[in-house]
Amino acid sequence: MKKLSLVAILLLFAVTSYAGGYRVSTQGQRALAMGHSGVAVVNSAELAFFNPAGLVYLENKINISAGMTGVISNVKWQNEMTGGFAETESSLGTPFYLYASYSVSEKLALGLSVYTPYGSSVEWPTDWAGSHLINNIDLQAVYIQPLISYKITDNLSVGGGPIFVTGSVNFNRSINRTLTDEQGNRSNVEVDASGVTNFGWSASAMFSPIDSLRIGVNYRSEIILKAEDGEATFNNVPNSPLAPVSNGRVAFNAELPMPAELTIGASYEFDKWLFAFDYNRTFWGVYESLDIDFAPENIPDSFNPRNYKDSSTYRFGVQYAALDKLDLRLGYYFDESPVQSGYFAPETPRNDSHGFTGGFSYQISSKVAIDASFAYLRFEEVDESYDHYQENGQEVSFGGTYKSNAFLPGLGVTVKL
Repeated sequence: MKKLSLVAILLLFAVTSYAGGYRVSTQGQRALAMGHSGVAVVNSAELAFFNPAGLVYLENKINISAGMTGVISNVKWQNEMTGGFAETESSLGTPFYLYASYSVSEKLALGLSVYTPYGSSVEWPTDWAGSHLINNIDLQAVYIQPLISYKITDNLSVGGGPIFVTGSVNFNRSINRTLTDEQGNRSNVEVDASGVTNFGWSASAMFSPIDSLRIGVNYRSEIILKAEDGEATFNNVPNSPLAPVSNGRVAFNAELPMPAELTIGASYEFDKWLFAFDYNRTFWGVYESLDIDFAPENIPDSFNPRNYKDSSTYRFGVQYAALDKLDLRLGYYFDESPVQSGYFAPETPRNDSHGFTGGFSYQISSKVAIDASFAYLRFEEVDESYDHYQENGQEVSFGGTYKSNAFLPGLGVTVKL
């Protein structure tokens, strides 16, 4: 039924993976320290994510990059007209990555990319004014991609490979704005879907017109995620024929497109300096609406408009070789939100954001380096609403002022053999 709006969990499941939505980019400590720019930077196996075509340019036979980032986020909501206020509970997400490459010959390299594009959670107080939209959500997903990188000429290479995605989600929200059981406990629904999988692909290229300049491009395809036979559990529903549902479990199916994205960029080396710029375009226009198919015939399917727009991210980074064993990095990126006015929902409580980053690499031996990064994300304050929540056949608006930020300390290791 429309009033359940279970699509919210599935929307976030995809949104967090790409630019816009509630994305936090943590796919490499070296790149993150430089504003998450890396499509034209050749310095580690992080290329397995940012531009597989560049793997063939790595000097060592075996290259490995691994790391983890702590994601500490905070969201505050306030409605000045009603006096309502709420703040998300403190949480710590730990997305990780593992990249590896093996040089088969001067012209051919193979690679493997394993990473979590998100791993954080959002938890609102269960008695807040927007609990009919969301109470809490926990997400887990792993992307696995075998790779090939081939050098066509000395200054031109291509790369890519198939992508396998597997993930799960757990979500809780109140059934509507007022329903409680006989003891006054809010009626809620908990949704759980696991084993959500599908395939996609990526293709990339790297070109060096001169030794100090590299140009890179990387494309990831749209991926359709399908949640089949997910489980929705209704709790604290009053024992009354007037209740919209009964306590217990029902199954549901849903699918949604994870939009394609294109990244192009360049890097330039000068003496001890490296400058990088990436432009990312995510084709969110594919998100017009999502449908939920409930297994019980007495529960109508749910139609949920989102009306997203394509969005862009602009990334800038600089690296300086301060010492023989120490590289310092700084960066900045601006990330546009794909959410249009009237479609701002608290399960993805974010607007345009500014990312300020920094970090370093220290070579502890000829084969091993420690990579560290830190990022602060400041989301622009926004006074917005979601106007399409369905209750009793009517659209009900929920809005207010949202203030968001996130801190991301990260640590990784680079191994070259």
